[in-house]
Amino acid sequence: MASSLHGLLGKIVKTGNLVVTGPGGLHVFGDGTGERVALNFTDEEAMDDIARDPALRLAEIYMEGRMAVVEGDIYDFLALIKKNTLSEALTFGMIWRGMARIIAARIRMHLPVNHNKDNVSHHYDLSAKLFDLFLDEDWQYSCAYFNPPGISLYEAQVAKKRHIAAKLMPQRGQRILEIGSGWGGMAMYLAESSDVDVTGITLSEEQLRVSRDRAGKRGLGDKLRFELQDYRHLPASSKYDRIVSVGMFEHVGPTHYREYFQKAAQLLDEDGVMVLHSIGQPSPPLATNPFIEKYIFPGGYIPALSEVLPAVEKSGLLVRDIEILPMHYAHTLREWRKRFVANRAEAIGLYDERFFRMWEFYLAGSEMAFTHENFHVFQLQLTKRGGVVPDNRDYIAANEARLLEFERTRPSLEKVSF
Repeated sequence: MASSLHGLLGKIVKTGNLVVTGPGGLHVFGDGTGERVALNFTDEEAMDDIARDPALRLAEIYMEGRMAVVEGDIYDFLALIKKNTLSEALTFGMIWRGMARIIAARIRMHLPVNHNKDNVSHHYDLSAKLFDLFLDEDWQYSCAYFNPPGISLYEAQVAKKRHIAAKLMPQRGQRILEIGSGWGGMAMYLAESSDVDVTGITLSEEQLRVSRDRAGKRGLGDKLRFELQDYRHLPASSKYDRIVSVGMFEHVGPTHYREYFQKAAQLLDEDGVMVLHSIGQPSPPLATNPFIEKYIFPGGYIPALSEVLPAVEKSGLLVRDIEILPMHYAHTLREWRKRFVANRAEAIGLYDERFFRMWEFYLAGSEMAFTHENFHVFQLQLTKRGGVVPDNRDYIAANEARLLEFERTRPSLEKVSF
């Protein structure tokens, strides 16, 4: 007996090799090309649920263990679906659910209640041991820079910090603000490589604890501090020579972009430089993916540059450099997922099987967004006036060469304390 999911997959999967086994037997979809992906379902209701609302229920059914990928993995299945055309498979139910989510997302964007700290806590205040299962030695939880290709995850994360620092151009004794300081790796790199005074701010109490512990062990207390602080509430009298923000902008939301850049302009010295590193997508989204919104990053929003640049212009800041990194996050996510899956038993021990599947789906789905949906990372270099940065990009390579020399003598990073 064919379920409604069989009908949906029959409309979608024209290219590829998909085998689905459930209570109604085995069904094959596609033209047989490529590596085979095979799914097993425990019950007919799970299949029907996915057909009714695939945007959310696919992830939830996978989390519940009612769908298993027995050949290939969950990334392979998501990628196979994305290789095919989805529009002709849309049902009335999918359309009205999508419209309802769009309306709900627009309402949430304009609500006056600030849930920033709660949203950050939902993700970043998970056990530090969880992140230790898949991040590199410096706990960099943002896109690495695989330049040159083939380097390790740790080397690529160091290259990311080097690349950003080269664009930031910190000078000895300058004051630097990091908005969204994570577990402290970027701030420590800047403090040690350039002899600058760094303030890192975060809304995560767990990240604050870890970053303070790390900085203390490296003897950086005199030039590096971390605070539990919302950037919007920093005093107007505070001025910084440099501002850097890596992987935080995705939590700001489009209704607050103008406020974000106006605050940055207020805090930045007249001769200052700001570097913003964020995930982007090719056009403005109507709503955040419902699985990501519900389970992973509540309140998160991946912008298009067309939404960001008008807010930059209205703030009075000048765009001095834009760089697009199309595939580096796909490589990063692939490395994270490999490490996470290799530590499956430890992840289940920290939480449970459902949590493990949820995060596996999150990492796979995020990777697929970069490989099949043209997501990318953008880096903006901003100033308040002209003439602050050189008029060619040669200085970036020169600064990276200097920083590479520093890295050769930098003391190794210590194990994070939990």
